[in-house]
Amino acid sequence: MTAYRLKRLFHTRTRRCFDVAIDHGIFNEYGFLAGIENIEHAVATVAAAAPDAVQLSIGQARHLQNLLGRFKPSLVLRVDVANVYGAKLPRKLHCRMIDDAVEQALRLDAACMCVNLFQIPGEPEVGEDCVNNILRLKPLSDRYGMPMMIEPLVFQPNEKTGGYMVDGDEKKIIPLVRQAVELGADVVKADPTADIGIYHKVIESASGIPVLVRGGGKVTDRDILQRTHDLLAQGASGIVYGRNIIQHPNPAAITHALMAVVHDGASAAEALKFLA
Repeated sequence: MTAYRLKRLFHTRTRRCFDVAIDHGIFNEYGFLAGIENIEHAVATVAAAAPDAVQLSIGQARHLQNLLGRFKPSLVLRVDVANVYGAKLPRKLHCRMIDDAVEQALRLDAACMCVNLFQIPGEPEVGEDCVNNILRLKPLSDRYGMPMMIEPLVFQPNEKTGGYMVDGDEKKIIPLVRQAVELGADVVKADPTADIGIYHKVIESASGIPVLVRGGGKVTDRDILQRTHDLLAQGASGIVYGRNIIQHPNPAAITHALMAVVHDGASAAEALKFLA
């Protein structure tokens, strides 16, 4: 059954996935709410543009699943919550999984669950939280056929960057992606390396498990389209973008542009025409 649900994530023609992340509100950061203050409207706008999936929390999944029709995007359910993203971090960091995650995913008709795997300098306990979450989730994921997407994130030191900033060092990303696969990921959602030209090494480390690339912070339209094109050329199986879509002046148009890159092989220049 896990394989059956995974088929709902990946496009029938390209076997790639474009997942729009709109789960940012669960992390209790004011800046993460930009573009999703009215989340019902945000979800409806993105869903109408027809990406393959939309990533939401347990409290907001209803806005996608209440939409009528058979052809709405599949639900990727965020099943953990963390407090690691602020410019000033709290005294104690955590990453907690929701109770009965698989049952809640089944009730919400999700196609997949998403759970974090953090590597944060000087904070091994929160990494331990993540590993424990995954170890608890995996047997139930397999038992009930609910795919598990693991999101390995390597952070830069908070005192250096003053907030949530990922580290593009391939020597850190590659082993964490491999650990996600070793722990049983059905899909991996990983950051791009600083040098896009070596991303095939990340793909290789995943040992055949599909790798979807995170979008990260807001960049220009040309940059995100070109980066997407280049990552797909390196062997990525798709993308999971959030802020570059939901904070865009025209979320539907940038979604169509990215879909042209992901599913139609468009160049960045060709895809920019959707934004003209």
